[in-house]
Amino acid sequence: MHKHIAIAGIHTDIGKTIASAVLAEALDADYWKPVQAGGLDNTDSNIVRSLITNGAARVHPEAVRLTQPMSPHAAAAIDDVVIDHTTFTFPATDKTLLVETAGGLLSPLYGSATMAEFIEYYKLPAILVSNNYLGSINHTLLTIEVMQKRNIPIAALVLCGRENKDSEEYISAYSGIPVTARIPFFEQLNSAAIKECAIAIKDKLLRELEHEHT
Repeated sequence: MHKHIAIAGIHTDIGKTIASAVLAEALDADYWKPVQAGGLDNTDSNIVRSLITNGAARVHPEAVRLTQPMSPHAAAAIDDVVIDHTTFTFPATDKTLLVETAGGLLSPLYGSATMAEFIEYYKLPAILVSNNYLGSINHTLLTIEVMQKRNIPIAALVLCGRENKDSEEYISAYSGIPVTARIPFFEQLNSAAIKECAIAIKDKLLRELEHEHT
């Protein structure tokens, strides 16, 4: 398995953080979100820390913390912060490190750089997180196409939320990328629910991570 794996999304607020918690639990991996924009009282890192086993030791501090809940490029401008996607120092760990990106794959990071440039620069394979909502087929297929054109290896495709077999089958048939795992909507979001889901997807996830889709 790769040392560093990006967690990329087709859109903002589609479940990357909860998916990251499940994936970290399933893979016994560490978690890092390089850029946090807004929500500093309860960051994505805090959420993951509260949901995974030994979270205090496995969740690493953000490199950039921005005050406004906006696209990183806009939030950075307000805070007078320069984000250079080529100068991040990845946390040291003996475990696999899951790197959660901000927003969707082409969300602006700073200047002309997007999250895709960040992933490309560090040569990261990516687990793509999607969700079932009206328009998600288009968003998912567009994101897969961008990843393929940029030669970003797709390590796995994870669907969050309520099941929609028709959508999932269409995405897989059109793209050739199988759905590796489904992470349900949690009626009760807690560490026990995350662990139960992690156990359920672990074996298939590990098998899928042995080979990538390009």
